[in-house]
Amino acid sequence: MSGLINRKNYIQQLEKLKDEHIIKVVTGLRRSGKSTLLEIFAQQIMDSGVSADRVQQYNFEKPIFPEEYSWLDIYKDILAKTDKKNKNYIFLDEPQQISEFERLIDALYVEETIDLYVTGSNAYFLSGDLATLLSGRYITIRILPFSFEEYIESQENTTLNKYELFNNYLYETSLPQGVLLRNQGADIQNMYIQDVYNTIVEKDIRQRYNIQNMRSFDNLSKFLMGAVGSVVSPNNISKAMKQDRQDIHHNTVEKYIEYLVNSYVFYQVNRFDIKGKQQLATQEKYYLVDIGFRNLKLGKFQYQDVGHILENIVYLELNRRGYQIWIGKIDECEVDFIVKNALNKFEYYQVTWSMSDPKTAEREIRPLKAINDNYPKYIISTDIITAEIEGIEHINIVDWLLRKK
Repeated sequence: MSGLINRKNYIQQLEKLKDEHIIKVVTGLRRSGKSTLLEIFAQQIMDSGVSADRVQQYNFEKPIFPEEYSWLDIYKDILAKTDKKNKNYIFLDEPQQISEFERLIDALYVEETIDLYVTGSNAYFLSGDLATLLSGRYITIRILPFSFEEYIESQENTTLNKYELFNNYLYETSLPQGVLLRNQGADIQNMYIQDVYNTIVEKDIRQRYNIQNMRSFDNLSKFLMGAVGSVVSPNNISKAMKQDRQDIHHNTVEKYIEYLVNSYVFYQVNRFDIKGKQQLATQEKYYLVDIGFRNLKLGKFQYQDVGHILENIVYLELNRRGYQIWIGKIDECEVDFIVKNALNKFEYYQVTWSMSDPKTAEREIRPLKAINDNYPKYIISTDIITAEIEGIEHINIVDWLLRKK
């Protein structure tokens, strides 16, 4: 089913960049749909009339070349198959498996008849030698698991309405293949999520960074999952874990968080002082790429923390929409999200489960009213009946997720 979902937001980005002399790098969590996206786009190119022999696709997680091949051997093989008079479309899936893969990418890039597309599963892929070598030559498309709109599209035979579907989306995985496995039962779906998580931890983190104490790393990961939507720092995480008899130094906490962020398991969001117009250096929030991981590691009882899960979903959607995102601070109050769009215009968001309680409503409204500008302000909740409140738009989460950007 995931292969049938067009991922049109990402496809549109690729369409805009097609035939431009720049490397298109699609990056994001393992199994978030990068390979499928390139397959769909490659097929779209062929459907437009480009002959199949001008479209080459390579998945380097599969043994497609002899082990003794160097990057130069692979380059020569690819080049030998190209049409020297017309544009060729080359798709390299996870090329970091190859020694000196950055030299392969650079060599292909300089060929005028090649339009190059590449995927990678961690931020390390875009650091070090590759970033230095290709500075100014690539553009990054960061892919996330299914949006709610894509999730609905994947449930084509359902009789559930959009609000009932959202209840499933709120509590379950949004990894494309995990969504497909939903009909096979929770056990199969959980096995898949466990396999994806274990692969990320083993291949992208433990081996890459040579972690010796995996128990401490796993405890830190679970702590962050439980603290989604809460302001934290390495120092207070270390103190909290020590109180729970888990001794881990704050410097180690900082490194482990960096590894998890680099592998796209978590996203870090910094605080922004609205009055002072400056980013603050401490007390960040972290949002999880897929709630399925949280359920897997912490158990179903975590369903009670629905407010923070809702906030996590809003963060991921703001990320998909391409905004720059901060947590807002104004005096002693907090605004859940300040975002800046492509036109450098700001928007402000509060996220709460319900506005039915007057105390909750007052708490959510007060920070937004304290902001002295005319940029749009929103409160997002699960309330079905919503109305504008003193110039602040109160909108249902489902309607907001499905609102055309």
